[in-house]
Amino acid sequence: MNIEELRDYCNSKPGAEESFPFGIDTLVFKKNGKIFALVNLDGDLSINLKCDPALALELRERHPAVTPGYHMNKKHWNTINLDGSIPAKQIFSWIDHSYELIRVKH
Repeated sequence: MNIEELRDYCNSKPGAEESFPFGIDTLVFKKNGKIFALVNLDGDLSINLKCDPALALELRERHPAVTPGYHMNKKHWNTINLDGSIPAKQIFSWIDHSYELIRVKH
């Protein structure tokens, strides 16, 4: 997976907006002011996604590329290293999950 595929998928979510509020190294995707994805552009490509706390722990146990959210609330966020070990289809489903979590709160 590359940044273009990731960016296109995040922008395909209804109402999604992208910005760089934390500087040029972090691409942020929001809907109605709520963040659902942060993409690290500095060094190895990774993405932070919101996640149900129980599922977040399960994903960390099953996938070495999934770790507690870097610079985020570790209970509700995961960081996924996009090293190719997790299929794009799976990552897209996790983006969907993150988007749904922020969407239902608005």
